[in-house]
Amino acid sequence: MSQTPDQDKSLSRQARVVSVVIAATMILWLGAQWLGGALGLPERYVFLFDLFAMAGFFWALVVTWQIWRKRRESE
Repeated sequence: MSQTPDQDKSLSRQARVVSVVIAATMILWLGAQWLGGALGLPERYVFLFDLFAMAGFFWALVVTWQIWRKRRESE
């Protein structure tokens, strides 16, 4: 079974969203780490930034896995 053009566009759009989320999460996390060190924030706030970054990366992993499964099922 092959994908319709609409399904292929949808999966491509999801993949682009995942790539933007990964890049933005990494940039924001690095910025938060730098800002936390520069401002001397307590470690608990810096750890909170780490948790937000892990949540973003976990979401990206789950969506990437879903994309992979959909493409695999359509072949």
